Amino acid sequence: MTISRPYAVLILAVVVPMLVCAQAKKITLDESIAFALENSKSLHSSVMRSAYAGSKSSEASAALYPSVKVQAGYTRLSDVPAFKIPIPGSPVEFPVILNNYAAKATVSQPLFTGWKLQSAADIAEFNAHAVSGDLVRDKMDLVFAVTAAYWNLFRAYEIKRLSDESVSQFLRHVSDIENMMKQGIATTNDVLKVKVQLANANVLQSDAENNVRIATLTLNSVIGLPLETETGIASSLTPASQAYPEVSSLIANALAVRPDVQSTDARIRMAESGVTAARSGWLPQLLLTGSYYYSRPNQRIFPAVDAFKDTWDVGLSLQFDVWNNLTTVYQTDAARAQVEQAKDAMGMLKDGVALEVTQSYLSFEQAKKRIQLSQLGVEQGAENLRVNQEKFSHGYSVSSDLLDAEVADLQAKLQLTQALVDYELAKAKLDKAIGKGI
Repeated sequence: MTISRPYAVLILAVVVPMLVCAQAKKITLDESIAFALENSKSLHSSVMRSAYAGSKSSEASAALYPSVKVQAGYTRLSDVPAFKIPIPGSPVEFPVILNNYAAKATVSQPLFTGWKLQSAADIAEFNAHAVSGDLVRDKMDLVFAVTAAYWNLFRAYEIKRLSDESVSQFLRHVSDIENMMKQGIATTNDVLKVKVQLANANVLQSDAENNVRIATLTLNSVIGLPLETETGIASSLTPASQAYPEVSSLIANALAVRPDVQSTDARIRMAESGVTAARSGWLPQLLLTGSYYYSRPNQRIFPAVDAFKDTWDVGLSLQFDVWNNLTTVYQTDAARAQVEQAKDAMGMLKDGVALEVTQSYLSFEQAKKRIQLSQLGVEQGAENLRVNQEKFSHGYSVSSDLLDAEVADLQAKLQLTQALVDYELAKAKLDKAIGKGI
């Protein structure tokens, strides 16, 4: 059996995409996000940065508590003549002890450092909080990037599906109009008009195929899959509407929970602790120390004997900078300047948050309205196409009317797909703006 060229093209347009989709690995949006959070190299770097900051905070806090150091040693001395005191009648001789053993344990505890150590611990702790907030922000950025890439791929697949349907529809139209021309009820111009629309549909189909490849590469890159993976879409979009409070409430909530706001607040506190640390240069440093010695011979015991003896000592150490060329003044001024910079950063961030939330909210509301209008357009386009197809089949309308109806129907479906994707993207952007998602 011989298959005509239009029907052969129709088979290729329908079957080949089915085979490609059958080989694709379908994945849901939640699975994509989970996979990205698990495999993202940039996020792993943020996790390690947070772990490093947490460890440095613990290290700084450890300086507030007693430290214990133990050391031991052995020394072999060269042989020397014994030391003798020639006392008449009973000379005294001090033996030469060639093998020396020493063990020492020292405990030290800072008593007062002008709050320098406490400030250092606070700085490290606030820095750990700030970096932890940065990690949450990075997670939110990654979730949004995955969401955007996922729905962009969904849009590319939908446009590809609609373009395939359009090609199939125009192929049938070409076949019908060619048969009508053979019967003398259609002109060459009518055939050419349909073929031009078919050519336009083929261009749309080719662009759609290319966009699917690009969107697939983008999603694979974001979630950490090999770029050559044929990733399919398992989640679907349905017209839905989510209600949000007023913009003022959204802004207030964003300022309360957004991780970048919390990070900036922690950096302000860190800078304020830096001022306290700088001022510690005006105050004395007091340290309590204690040591225990177990040595053979013990140098504190006279005369020396070749045996292990223990001794101990306890002391206070006081240190105060009388003059340091105004170093403390300069350090304090620099620390105060950092506080003002951090506060300015917070002010600019709050302004940016208010603007971002407001813009995202308006975009979300507009996206909702576009869905409603697009749904109405799809209903009207489908009904218009049905009517024109029926009229054309009974010879009550010309081919150009059917062409216009087919094009309008395709445009309406494309607009609805675009509106649905825009809604999901606007919703994801608004959730990110108000600090929701992680």
